[in-house]
Amino acid sequence: MLTSIVAAIIVLGVLIVFHECGHFLVAKRVGVGVLKFSLGFGPKIFGRKVGMTEYVVSAVPLGGFVKMVGEDPEEELNAADQAISFQHQPLWKRTAIVLAGPGANLLFAFLAFTVVFMFYGARVPSEEPKVGAVIEAMPAAAAGLQADDTVTAVNGRAVATWETLSEAIRGSSGQPLTLTVRRAEQDIEVRVTPEAKPDKNIFGETVGTAYVIGIERGFDQEAVGPLGAVAMGARQTAWWVQTLLMSIVKMVQGKVPAKDIGGPILIVQAAGQQARLGLEYLLHFMAVISVNLGVLNLLPIPILDGGHLFFFAIEAVLRRPLDIRHREIAQQIGLVVLITLMAFAFYNDIARVIQGWG
Repeated sequence: MLTSIVAAIIVLGVLIVFHECGHFLVAKRVGVGVLKFSLGFGPKIFGRKVGMTEYVVSAVPLGGFVKMVGEDPEEELNAADQAISFQHQPLWKRTAIVLAGPGANLLFAFLAFTVVFMFYGARVPSEEPKVGAVIEAMPAAAAGLQADDTVTAVNGRAVATWETLSEAIRGSSGQPLTLTVRRAEQDIEVRVTPEAKPDKNIFGETVGTAYVIGIERGFDQEAVGPLGAVAMGARQTAWWVQTLLMSIVKMVQGKVPAKDIGGPILIVQAAGQQARLGLEYLLHFMAVISVNLGVLNLLPIPILDGGHLFFFAIEAVLRRPLDIRHREIAQQIGLVVLITLMAFAFYNDIARVIQGWG
């Protein structure tokens, strides 16, 4: 548990700080004054002021924040401060500052994926009928199958590829199978009975019923050169963005169960699992979470970056900022929506923990 909590703090802390760095650097670049850049929240531990910006390290290491001049539209500013105020900047500058946060998260994901491919290579599905992992409480585990076992025959019929093995299991209709398994240079026979499970796609949609025994496909590691790693990093980032957007659409349509939404407990558990597997897995996990932060922050919910961009779009159409009162009401609604979603995700996390105990 301690490993999981520390790993989650590092993952979320790094990603949120990276997000805030995006806002900070672009604000500085376009001439907006930054009053404070904080690593962490809560009471200040120590800090240093450089120019008008105070750089501080705060007590709660869960991200950070950037405070700019004139963020509050009701704040009264003198002429000098108005020149560097966020609210008094042209629309394109404010848009660039807001976009920079989610953009930084997507950049982090691209860099992390690229590093993984460059130093660890690409994990590609193995064509061999080799067991990559065995799922607990499933027929394969009960029958004694182990990771790295290679299935050479099913009911006496030779299998040479994973696809052949998968087709034999799925086509069993739930009848017992005798698997010939090569383990440590020895051939053994394992009796296993597939069980029917809902067949789901990557979005969690049930697309039918499949007979399975609870084994996962193995992977081969292939070396990737620097240019190839960059290209694969970009493709992987784009794939995760597209997949996340499709998941959101399908969830709104009711095709993806809302119970699949995860919260802080799930992140803590997953972070700990990936940290124990090694740096490659932790970096990949951070990249995926970073994509989630970047995309979800662009949703048009007030108080998120996407909400600000939505207000900017209205301003562009009306050729004037949205009335302050209307913005305040929208932000209050957005806060309620966000808290509700967080509470629901937390409820799902607790339900998973209780089910795990059962």
